[in-house]
Amino acid sequence: MAFLSEYGLFLLKTITLIVGILFLFAGLIALGQRRRHEPEGHIEVEDLGDRFQSFEDDIKSSIFSEHELKAWQKEEKRKEKAERKAAKKKGDDEAPRKRIFVLDFDGDIRASAVDYMREEISAILTLATKDDEVLLRLDSGGGMVHTYGLAASQLQRLINAGIGLTVSVDKVAASGGYMMACIAPHIIAAPFAIIGSIGVMAQLPNFHRLLKKHEIDVELHTAGEFKRTLTMLGENTEKGRRKFVEELEETHQLFKQHVGQHRPQIDIDNIATGEVWYGIQAVEKKLIDAVQTSDEYLMAQRHDCDLYRIEYVEKKHWQDRISHVLETSTDRIASRWLQRLTQRWFW
Repeated sequence: MAFLSEYGLFLLKTITLIVGILFLFAGLIALGQRRRHEPEGHIEVEDLGDRFQSFEDDIKSSIFSEHELKAWQKEEKRKEKAERKAAKKKGDDEAPRKRIFVLDFDGDIRASAVDYMREEISAILTLATKDDEVLLRLDSGGGMVHTYGLAASQLQRLINAGIGLTVSVDKVAASGGYMMACIAPHIIAAPFAIIGSIGVMAQLPNFHRLLKKHEIDVELHTAGEFKRTLTMLGENTEKGRRKFVEELEETHQLFKQHVGQHRPQIDIDNIATGEVWYGIQAVEKKLIDAVQTSDEYLMAQRHDCDLYRIEYVEKKHWQDRISHVLETSTDRIASRWLQRLTQRWFW
């Protein structure tokens, strides 16, 4: 009997384990199917006007005396009543208030944020008019040519649609970052923001001598004379080096043409040296139009315009969260080293 009792308990545990595994697999399958059918993300809108007004209300309610607070509240009600009366009197003839849509671009070396910015711009273009404006708060030290080229092209969509575009640089817009910024007809920057670096660079290690020392052969077969110019493992040639530098110069020329097209007031040969300037210097060289922070710009506009911050938020599944944690941890440890092992060019 004891044997049967122990066997029954063992069998019950086994069945429970199997059922648990089946439920786990069923859940994974359901999540996968749900992910295929659900949209990947959505647009979130924050009313910055309400946010700033909330700040003002909180401060006044904390520091005003009771008498001052009542007087202020009375004045606010009087203003609201006057505005409603004026709007009713004007009726349909009243021009709509200008809207400023605020976007944030935090650029890494791969310009990963372009995937979100393209969705945000698409959303804005569904309803924005030529009376509206987009303010891009840009922060980037540059990165890969093709990804920052795509980011600049996304901003060009706004220009092509006749939507006003202002780029604000509070910290840095260099290389690929400035490639994006120069698309805008109006660029502002903080006094000590870093601007410029209109140049191209590339570097990579070569382990050929180390491998040769340990008698390790590396074979590289290509079809096309310049399919591969420099490699990390094979023996590099002077011909390959010359071609590599030639391609860098060609890319630099394209970069200069791009900046010159959008900022014709710039002396392109004088500033396309790879140097950077602070905001107070950049305005003198006409790389930017004014020394001003994004906060100053928005606060100056808040009484006359409706301010909306637009953000594309991607739906995060458990697989994405795990991947994000692993990727973030890896980036913290090795990102700088990995960046130096790529052969493609960086702005």
